[in-house]
Amino acid sequence: MDSQKAKLVRQLRRRRHVRRRITGTAERPRLSVYRSSKHIYAQLIDDLSGVTLAAASSNSEAVRTAFPYGGNIKAAAEVGKKLAEVAVAKGITKAAVDRGHYKYHGRIKALAEAANAGGLKCCEHKPGKKIKEAPAKAEAKAEKKPAQKPKKEKTKA
Repeated sequence: MDSQKAKLVRQLRRRRHVRRRITGTAERPRLSVYRSSKHIYAQLIDDLSGVTLAAASSNSEAVRTAFPYGGNIKAAAEVGKKLAEVAVAKGITKAAVDRGHYKYHGRIKALAEAANAGGLKCCEHKPGKKIKEAPAKAEAKAEKKPAQKPKKEKTKA
């Protein structure tokens, strides 16, 4: 099997594993993301009725005027904001992120977090899972710790 075909098989396998656990409903649709080299596309899908409820892309006029190149994190964040605006206008407040075969990293993460900040709750942390602290909180904790005594130097006799 040549490398391109093997890569496609791996991608399809990852996509099936991710989508097996996610089903979009009218109350909590599936936020499906497609990433090309030049653009990013996102849509909210109700799988039970097979309908796309809202969509946004870096190829749309509103995003293209602000960001001519749609293949970066800034454009992905803008697409997430636009998708959240459209979803909230239609009364959708929750979504399940379907990252497809992509890692939840970079443009995919930026889009999901921007949608979350825009009012579409899709990046909820699971209970019992550790959440990374912001750097400001870590610095505040470091300041609260008492000063440690200096260690004595060992001398060779």
